[in-house]
Amino acid sequence: MGRERVIPSLESLIARDDPVRIFQEVMDAVDWSLWEAQYKRSGLGQPAIHPRFIAAAILYGLYRGIRSSRRLEEACCYRFDFMWLVENRRIDHTTFAKFRTKFHAPLKDLFRQIGRMAMNLGLIRLCEVAFDGTRVKANNSRYKTRTAKTLEEKLHALDELFEQLTAKLAAADAEQEDLGSPTQLPPELGKVEQRREQVRRAWAKAKAADEARHKQGVNPEKNPAQVPTTDADSKVMPNKEGGYAPNYTPTATTDGQQGFIVDDDVLPEVNEGPGAVPAVERIEENFGRKPEKFLTDAGNNSGQIMQQMEQLGVEFYAPAASGQAQEGNPAKRDDPSQPVPQSEWPKLPRGNQGKLDKSCFVYDAEKDQYYCPQGYAMPLEKTKPDQRGGETVTLQVYRCADCAGCPLSVACLSPQSKHGRTVTRDPYEEVRERTAARMATESGRRLYNQRPRIAETTFGILKSVMGLRQFLLRGLEKVRTEWRWATTAFNVIKLVRAIGRMRAASRKLAATS
Repeated sequence: MGRERVIPSLESLIARDDPVRIFQEVMDAVDWSLWEAQYKRSGLGQPAIHPRFIAAAILYGLYRGIRSSRRLEEACCYRFDFMWLVENRRIDHTTFAKFRTKFHAPLKDLFRQIGRMAMNLGLIRLCEVAFDGTRVKANNSRYKTRTAKTLEEKLHALDELFEQLTAKLAAADAEQEDLGSPTQLPPELGKVEQRREQVRRAWAKAKAADEARHKQGVNPEKNPAQVPTTDADSKVMPNKEGGYAPNYTPTATTDGQQGFIVDDDVLPEVNEGPGAVPAVERIEENFGRKPEKFLTDAGNNSGQIMQQMEQLGVEFYAPAASGQAQEGNPAKRDDPSQPVPQSEWPKLPRGNQGKLDKSCFVYDAEKDQYYCPQGYAMPLEKTKPDQRGGETVTLQVYRCADCAGCPLSVACLSPQSKHGRTVTRDPYEEVRERTAARMATESGRRLYNQRPRIAETTFGILKSVMGLRQFLLRGLEKVRTEWRWATTAFNVIKLVRAIGRMRAASRKLAATS
């Protein structure tokens, strides 16, 4: 007689300490009522698979580096951990694909719930957070971009084709009088119209981008904007690997305690600065309070952001250049109306053009005027508007009337200056100086040195471990949802590992007691 086959159960194939078991516990602790409310119950066919199983498979797939819907379908059929997690349900790739984009609002709630769980365990404290952005390729070939001129030519060609097809259709209708009036465009004509509308939208975006370039001082005739034609919401930006391609700028705000992501977003812009203040507001909405300290890099250190953070009551840390003289600068003196000694002139800071830096000029707030290194007063001459990062600010211009014959004029004045040295002051000067003073302290420098560890580690894991170097979906809203799946998975993984460490420590303590 042959030996009897013993088929192990699925439960016995998953070890007691396997992370997938803790993963399931976390999913069971989630309130799925928002997801269930979006399910349509028709009463026909097989009962719908509960969203808990599909969401768990997507999140666990990201944990295991599986992003595509077809690979998730395969994993649910052949991998024991996936089969155990979804309780042996067969979920096809179409279900996964539709599910990813359907539940934007419930996914936001899931992100918040996972964050709250971590906060209740002391893993998120919001003492300091680090905000940063990265570059992720859009689902658009770098060669599928066009300028306004080429798009206009394409649109004219499509208009002509549409008219030709319409004329053919009218001639055919004339031959068949009893054909009746069609309720929709014929397929061939409908495809041309759809393509024409797509090109028209891209053309409008290209024209708007050219106008923006013109305002920034770039000649769009010589250097026109390139607009992606496959994913029109993306933007042509410099690639990390070199060259240019359609990209998005995902952001993440990471808590300094254990590295949990407390906010995320995706911007169709090169610079992530516009996302800094909204990130703080969303953190307060999700966690009930604002972070105490906000760390970011030099790309997000505009005076406007500094002022808004101060108004929100959040300590802001980013490299900031103060316009006032600092320690070691000879211009910093008790009586600014007295000249800097000639022996100290070589120590006066120089700017990019080799001329005396703005920090050589001391501002007197009481008199609203500057003093130059020679002690001459520079009163307010005028105000003028200035464009900075899409915002119009009012600049105050202070001018020195005593430059003629000044021994420092060669080091102070540019060759183009005809009416004396000027110094400008914008509305954010004071908040910029307060930020610079904060960054200059020992505690400020020590805290800011933690920023790369907190912020950049997050992107390293999302890109290298989860493989998120290019988005699978198209369109800003869908891309934002795809990024939210990844950041939620990131937090679930951290939570699972933290719970595993706590239980291991508890077992070790129990064994030694």
